[in-house]
Amino acid sequence: MKKILLITTGGTIASEQTEEGLAPSLNGQKLAAFLNGITNDYEITIENLFQLDSSNIQPEEWQCMARAVARNYQNYDGIVLTHGTDTMAYTASVLSFMLCNIPVPVVLTGSQLPIGHPLTDGVENLRCALAMAASGKAGVFVAFHRKIMLGTRAVKVRTTAFDAFESVNCPCAAVIDSGGLKFNDEVLPVQNGPFELEDRLCNGVFLVKLTPGLNPEIFDMLLQMNYKGIVIEAFGSGGLNFVRRDLISKLQKIVESGIAVVVCSQCLYERSDFTIYQVGKKALESGVLQAFDMTTEAAVTKLMWALGKTEQPDEIRKIFSTNYVGEIQL
Repeated sequence: MKKILLITTGGTIASEQTEEGLAPSLNGQKLAAFLNGITNDYEITIENLFQLDSSNIQPEEWQCMARAVARNYQNYDGIVLTHGTDTMAYTASVLSFMLCNIPVPVVLTGSQLPIGHPLTDGVENLRCALAMAASGKAGVFVAFHRKIMLGTRAVKVRTTAFDAFESVNCPCAAVIDSGGLKFNDEVLPVQNGPFELEDRLCNGVFLVKLTPGLNPEIFDMLLQMNYKGIVIEAFGSGGLNFVRRDLISKLQKIVESGIAVVVCSQCLYERSDFTIYQVGKKALESGVLQAFDMTTEAAVTKLMWALGKTEQPDEIRKIFSTNYVGEIQL
């Protein structure tokens, strides 16, 4: 019988109705009680880490989760973390980097309706997460709506539908149907060394969505606020304006001041390529880093993780030109 650690952090799956709206209140023991005997197939240990709406999950909580996995993984065949859906993609991405070469499956899941609701999707998602945790396929994953996605590729794309997450720019690591778990071995992470907990993060990363007419002076404010990194969602395959409002020159000054600037696309699918257009080439000349086909969540958390390791521009560039856990296709 596989030994599974269930770590709870709150979220909709653990919520109940209050006078102020839904709020997380159920612990892991109460969640497990809704699984109608499925827990008999596993030896489950429960650790209640915290009870938070995922909007309140921040870098400090990511570090708590990573450390909880690190101190427990040797005693279990797999680990399941229940989590709210709104920031699950960020958490799954950052844990993928922090839990370097984790040798067991670490599976995040949650639900769109509380597990106590008669129409909940929470029971099914938990069952799928437990199956993935018992699979022996190492890495960090998101289990949702019978799909198993790499932690760095899962993005929440729907606010209310049960099929809330999609694997962006990468096939699912596995799907679940009447034949059980069907794995895509080409997608599964490859272990390339011993496990290391790399839990230092830099909170000073800011995400900017570029809009027509954006005043470049916003970046002067970020510099004054001592941000260490900026992620920009640019237009299309990597467009940044330089006519009238010269964003390119401003970014060059920002990079020269020591701030790491990563640029990805506002488009959810396919990759950015700064070599196609004049505006993109000018951006590359200014010193910004390309995110290629990374999700925004992965780009933000990878930069936070990278800056937690080093502030040297050459090292940051090297990190962003390396595929660690399937987050990027160069």
